[in-house]
Formats: sequence, C-alpha cells, structure tokens
Amino acid sequence: MKICIIGSGYVGLVSGACFSDLGNTVTCVDINKVIVEKLNKGIIPIYEPGLQELVERNLKKKRLLFSTDISSSIKKSDIIFICVGTPTKNNKADLKYVYNVVKSIKSNLNKYKIIVTKSTVPVTTGDKIENILNSKKNINKFDVVSNPEFLREGEAIRDFQYPDRLVIGTNSKKANKTMKNLYLPLIKKGSRYINTSRRSAELIKYASNAFLATKITFINEIANLCEKSQIDVQDVATGMGLDDRIGSRFLRVGPAYGGSCFPKDTRALVSTGQIFKTNLSVVKSVINSNEKRNKILLDRIKLIMKNKIKNKNISFLGVTFKSGTDDMRESPSLKMIPFLVKKGAFISYYEPTGQKKQFKSKNITFYENIKDACQNADLIIIHTEWNEFKQLNFKKITKKRNFKVFDMRNLYSTSEMKKNKINYFSIGR
Repeated sequence: MKICIIGSGYVGLVSGACFSDLGNTVTCVDINKVIVEKLNKGIIPIYEPGLQELVERNLKKKRLLFSTDISSSIKKSDIIFICVGTPTKNNKADLKYVYNVVKSIKSNLNKYKIIVTKSTVPVTTGDKIENILNSKKNINKFDVVSNPEFLREGEAIRDFQYPDRLVIGTNSKKANKTMKNLYLPLIKKGSRYINTSRRSAELIKYASNAFLATKITFINEIANLCEKSQIDVQDVATGMGLDDRIGSRFLRVGPAYGGSCFPKDTRALVSTGQIFKTNLSVVKSVINSNEKRNKILLDRIKLIMKNKIKNKNISFLGVTFKSGTDDMRESPSLKMIPFLVKKGAFISYYEPTGQKKQFKSKNITFYENIKDACQNADLIIIHTEWNEFKQLNFKKITKKRNFKVFDMRNLYSTSEMKKNKINYFSIGR
C-alpha cells in the first residue's frame, strides 16, 4: 500500500519506518526542511533503539522516503496517517497542528483515501475532522479512522511489531477491511485486532494512559506510607502484582511520571470530562499527587543532607524521564536540579544518551562518563533506571569518604549497601 505519514516526530518516524519494513511504500512528511534532509541521509534526530537500522534499511530499499511536499505526498497515497503533536494548552489538547493537516488533506483529495488519526486526540476529534473534510467535491472520497498508538519510548520498535492490541475506530466496512489488510502481517503473528467506534478508539488511548499513570502514582503513595511504617514497598508491590487482576507492571516506585504522554494525556482527559460534564475525580487526584511528588523527594534529599545543601556536590545519574530514551519532556530532573542549584548545590550529571542541552546554569555540569560525574560527589542520586547504573562500585567512582547514595529507582539491595558500609537511601523501604 502507499502510505503518507504527516509528522516525522517520534510516532510518525517510528510508524513510517515500521510500515515500510512491512513492505509498504511510505512517505513521511514534515515541514522542517533540515530534519527531512537529515532523515533522507539516514540521520535520526531522536534516540530510539533499533530505529536507525530500520530507517537505513528501508531507505536503501526505496520503500521509505522523507519529503516536505505535503500536496504530492497526499495525492499519491492510499492511507494518510496524521502523526503531528497534540501538546497541552490551558490543560486541553491543542489540536491546531491536526486541523492544519486536515485542511491540507481537504484541498488535495484526488481519490478515495483513508485518513487516520494516530496522534492522541480527544473524543469527537474524528467527528470534527470529518466535518472539515465534508464538501460536495469530496463526497465518497474519504473515511476518517482512529488508530491510536501504544508505543513506549525505548521499546517502540518492538511495540509496533508485536503490539498488545490493534485498535481501529471506524464504522466503515471498507475502511476497516483496508486497515485489517494493512496490519495483517502483525495479526498473523498473534496481535489482537479490535474494531470499535471512532469515539471509543479515541477514549481507549486516553483511558489507558490515565490508568497506567494511576498505577505509578498509587505505588508511589504506598511507598510514602511504607517509609513511615518500616515496610518494604517492593514486598507490597510483589504481593499485589501476583494478583492477575492487578498485574506487576507499572508498580515500580520512583520519581513523578513524566514524558510526552502521561502528563498531557491525563490533563486532556480531565478537560474532556469537563466538556461532557463528568467529574473524573480519580484522574484529577492522580495529577495532583504526581505534581506533589517532586516536593516529597526534594524534602527527602534535604533530610538526607541534614539541610546542608549549600556548596555540596550532588551528582545525578540520568536526567531523562525514564531509561531507553533521550526525551526530557516533563522529566522530574527539570524541577529537581534547578531547585537544588537555587539552594546553593553544585550539580554534575551523566546521561547515557548524551542529553546536555536542558541545563544552562554555570553550577550544572554534564560529564561524558559516570566516574567523572561522581568523583567529587557528596550525594549521588540515581534518577533514571539505565542498566549501566545497576552494578556500580560506588567507592571507586567517588573520592569522598562520607558520600551518600539516594537510589530513586530502588536498583540496589539495602542489605548489600549496609554490608558495604555505604550511606544508602532508597524509596519506600
């Protein structure tokens, strides 16, 4: 099939590379000429394991192309995927980029096409897209489908190739048949294909992300209780997770959730509830609790340091919101590090992806390796759960004798740290 993907950001780029790898001819469109030129040379602007190889392979086979020409890309396609950003504006999803794309599609409909929203959009967005496209000239020339993405940063290629489910929101038999054929290689590998109404598909994405955010927030709150009642939160999480109705995934304590999805999607879902005069009190509580998470951990740092933060050297291991990605959007470190600098601390950090553009203070220094980042540390903070942080010899990477370790991801055993005479602090235990 001939596919046009509009928006060559995270979702668009991963989807385009993966669709082309399934044998389709894919044109990824973006308005940024510099990015398009780099992509056509195989230069990837984001960190995502396996993506570089996938793009290079399909560029070579001429199944994947990057372009700034939206008109011709639309006209020669059978299926158009809308993969532009939907950032939060005043706690609502800002859909201006989506609707700008739809206007371009409207003026270039030369034959029947399926227009698919893969961007995360609120309920009724598909209805509004349909209304914009409707005209005498475009009768029977299109179907609007919702096909939400469920890609985890750091695991996106695998998530696309072996999805838990494929959700297709449409009442059109013609569009559903075409979409099922498109995804047939994945269905044959065992992926579940679900055909729903368009509005249901739109809400499935938001509801899924809100529920996962709720699990993270819940276990973080339980960790707060565990710390005050001398209970190991990991015992609690294990005991809960063995219940099939609950499951163990996303019951891992740590900093506040961040990234490109959970923060904006929970806020947008609450906004949708308000439009339909529905009080989503659970989701509101999750947002509120997550916003307070940084303060709780910063208070813990002050306690660990006995309120003596001024002129102390604090090293952060990892600054992205989670491992496997270079995404800094709404990462807890963006609030924690400036707060500690304001208190007079000197911050050094190491980030495996090389992310070093977010911090500009002269008291914040990026290092290319762990040892250099930690050698003068009074406090080492494990902020992100990268594998290379899981087997560190702390006494060899720092010169200080009385250094402390605050493990925000519970990567280490408290008993082992005690045995090695390391001043070790973790979460919820």
